[in-house]
Amino acid sequence: MTERIIAPYGEWESPIGAADVARVSGSVGEPAFVGDEVWWLELVPEEGGRASVRRRAPGGEPEDLLPAPWNARSRVHEYGGGAWAAADGDLVFVEFTDQRLYRLTPGGEPTPLTPADRGFRFGGISVHGDAVLAIRETHTGDGPSDLTRDVVLVPLDGSAATDASAITSVVAGSHFLAQPAYSPDGSKLAWIAWDHPNMPWDGTQLRVGDVGPDGRVAQWRTLLGGRDESVLQPEWRDDATLYALSDRTGWWNLYRLDAEDGAPFPVAPLEEDLGGALWRLDGRWYEVLPDGAIAATATRGVDRLVRIDPELGTATQIDTPFDQIRVRGEHDGTLLVVSGSAVAPSGIRLLHPDGRVNDVRLEGGELPDAAHLPDAEVITFHGPEREVHAVVYRPKNPRYLAPEGELPPFIALVHGGPTGHSYPELNLGTAYWTSRGIGVIDVNYGGSTGYGREYRDRLRGQWGVVDVEDTIAAVRGLAEAGIADGGRLLIKGGSAGGWTVLSALTQSDAFAAGASYFGVAELTEFAKETHDFESRYLDGLIGPLPEASDLYESRAPLTNVDRLATPVLLLQGLDDPIVPPAQAERFIAALETKGIPYAFRFYGGESHGFRKAETQIDARESELSFYGQVLGFAPPGVPVIELQRPEHR
Repeated sequence: MTERIIAPYGEWESPIGAADVARVSGSVGEPAFVGDEVWWLELVPEEGGRASVRRRAPGGEPEDLLPAPWNARSRVHEYGGGAWAAADGDLVFVEFTDQRLYRLTPGGEPTPLTPADRGFRFGGISVHGDAVLAIRETHTGDGPSDLTRDVVLVPLDGSAATDASAITSVVAGSHFLAQPAYSPDGSKLAWIAWDHPNMPWDGTQLRVGDVGPDGRVAQWRTLLGGRDESVLQPEWRDDATLYALSDRTGWWNLYRLDAEDGAPFPVAPLEEDLGGALWRLDGRWYEVLPDGAIAATATRGVDRLVRIDPELGTATQIDTPFDQIRVRGEHDGTLLVVSGSAVAPSGIRLLHPDGRVNDVRLEGGELPDAAHLPDAEVITFHGPEREVHAVVYRPKNPRYLAPEGELPPFIALVHGGPTGHSYPELNLGTAYWTSRGIGVIDVNYGGSTGYGREYRDRLRGQWGVVDVEDTIAAVRGLAEAGIADGGRLLIKGGSAGGWTVLSALTQSDAFAAGASYFGVAELTEFAKETHDFESRYLDGLIGPLPEASDLYESRAPLTNVDRLATPVLLLQGLDDPIVPPAQAERFIAALETKGIPYAFRFYGGESHGFRKAETQIDARESELSFYGQVLGFAPPGVPVIELQRPEHR
C-alpha cells in the first residue's frame, strides 16, 4: 500500500478537475415513454448550455432528436418546464431563442406552429388530439402588469404559425396557471390557478370547467384550495372524479374529488409530503397506473417510493436503493423514474416489476474511483432555536492525510428557493471540494420543503433570520462535534442561497468568507427589478410593501455592509432576469466604500444558473482560489483570482 502524503487540508491534489465537473454537469429530466422508447431533456454544457431532446431505443445509445443549435427551453415564469412533447412520433418543443412552438419529424427540420414577434411564450406543453395544450404567457411590455397568461390549444397542422387567431384561448381567469388536464372524454378541464402575492407552495386553487363546443371553458368551479392551502397536480381517475395533492393537513397528501361538488376524500393519509414546490411547469409527484393504483413519492427528509391502493387506502413501500425518486411514466408494468442517492448518480432509470433497475441516462458520466467520492451523512443539529436538517460530506482522498491535530475547513452550502431541498447525493461538484480536503455541509434550513408545511412556514416573514440562524447552528454543530475547524468555516449559495450568504456574513462572525452566486443583496430595488413570478414573493418572506419597507431596509445585506469584516466573492450572469446584475454591482460598490476585500466574476451570455462549460470551470476554479487566499492554503493547479483590496473611504 502506498504511504499517504501528509498535506494541509485544501492543498490535496485531486483527480477531479473543474473541467471534469463541467463535462458531466449536464442535467437530465422530463423523461417520457414514446412508444417503446424513452425520450428526455438533457442540458449540454459543451454546446453553450443548450437543452437537447434525446432518445434511446431499446438496446441503443442516446442520440439527439433535437440537433444543435436548437434549444428546447421555456421561459414561462422564467423557470419554464414542460418544453417538449411527442405527437405521433414527432417532437413538439419550445425554442428558447424565440419561445415559439415547433414540430420536428426526426431527421427533418423544425417547422413553426406559432407566430413570431407576438410576445408569446409557451410552457407546460402536452398533446391533446390534433393540438398542443399549453400555458401561454403574453408579454406586451417590460413590467409585471404588461403580461397575461392563459391555457391555450395550438393546432398541430401549423396553421397558427402565420395566424395567431388559430390559437384557441381555452381559459384564463388568474395571473398564474399550471398543470391543465383534460378528463378522459375531453368534456372537462382541470387546472391549478393562483394570484399575487401567493407563491404556489403558499396557496393555489384546483379549478374544473366544462369544455364548450368551441373548445373554451366559459365557467369553472373551485374544488379545492385557497390562499393558505397549496393544491398540486390534478389527474383524472375517470370522467367524473379526479385526484389532486393538497397540504391542508400540514403535509401534501393525495385526495380524490368529485368533479361536480369537489368534496375531498383523503387517500392513504401520511405524515409525509407527496408533493413539492412548483417552481417549474413539469412538476409531477405521482402517477396513476393502468390498474388504478398510484405510484407516488413520499418525502420526509429523503424520498421513498410507495404504491397506493385508493380502494383500501393503503400505501405500501416499493423498495429501491434511492434517496430521491420521481415517477414519470409507466409502460407494461415498468416504471420510468428520475432517481439518485448518495452512492448512485442522479439520472433516468427503468424500475421493473421484479425489482430490477436499468439505467437509461445518468448524470455524471464516468466517475472516478469511489475512494475519491465522499460519504453522505444525514444529521439533525439542535440549535438554540430549533432542529436543523443537513447532509454532511467530510474530506476524502486515499492519497492524503492532514497534519496531526488539524481540522478541515468546511463549506456551508445554502440551497436556493428558498423552498429548495437538498438530498444525499453522489455529486462530482461536492467531490471536487472533499477530494481537496474541504468538507461540505448541505443545509436544509427552515423554509425548505420535504419536512411538512410547518417547517416550510418557519421562513414566513423571517427570511434573513431563520435561514441564517439555522445555517450557523449547523456549522457550529460541526465544530462542536470536532468535525470542522470553527475558525475556517465558509459559506456559499446561489440566488436565494446567495442572499443567505450575504446576510450571514453581514450579521455574524461565524464564517471566514463567502461566495454568492447571483445572490440577492437588497430588497427594495429587487422587488421592482425581478421578474413577475417572484415579484411579490417578498410579501411572504419579509412582508408586504409599503408596510414592511423598514424591514426591507434593515434586513438587506447591502444596508449592513458596515458590519461585514470578511472577504466576499460575487459571481453573476449578465443576462439574469431573476436576480439582475445590479444586485451584485450595488454590493461591490458598498464593499469598495467600506474597504472590504472581495473578488468578482461577471459572465456574458449567462442567466440565472450557469449553463456554459467554460463559465462553470472558471467559476469553480475562481472559488477555490478565493478560499485558498482567504484561509492561507495554496490549492494546486488553479489560476489565481485577483483579490481586490480597496481602501476604506
